[in-house]
Amino acid sequence: MFFKYNIYDLNVAMINKNIIKIRKKLDKLDNLFLDLIKKRTKLVDEVLINKKFKKDIVDKKRIKIILNGIKKKSKRKNIDCQITRRIWISMIRAYIDYEYRKFKK
Repeated sequence: MFFKYNIYDLNVAMINKNIIKIRKKLDKLDNLFLDLIKKRTKLVDEVLINKKFKKDIVDKKRIKIILNGIKKKSKRKNIDCQITRRIWISMIRAYIDYEYRKFKK
């Protein structure tokens, strides 16, 4: 029996297979990110233990140094600086919130 295929349908199917493969790779990277976040959180916990006052949680100088460093490293690695800046700002804010919630002194 002869099947008629529309070329468009074949292209869409191929693209969808490619998208599925790429998304699987992204999922694997996301799992690696989760492992890194867990390790980072443990280190933040260690830092928090050594902070005596809530006012010690936000270190504006350190944040500025971190963001400048990320910008330089992003440029060297040819990564969009806006993406990395937004990711790091979001992560910094999340950990500041985390530290305020966990601070017990």
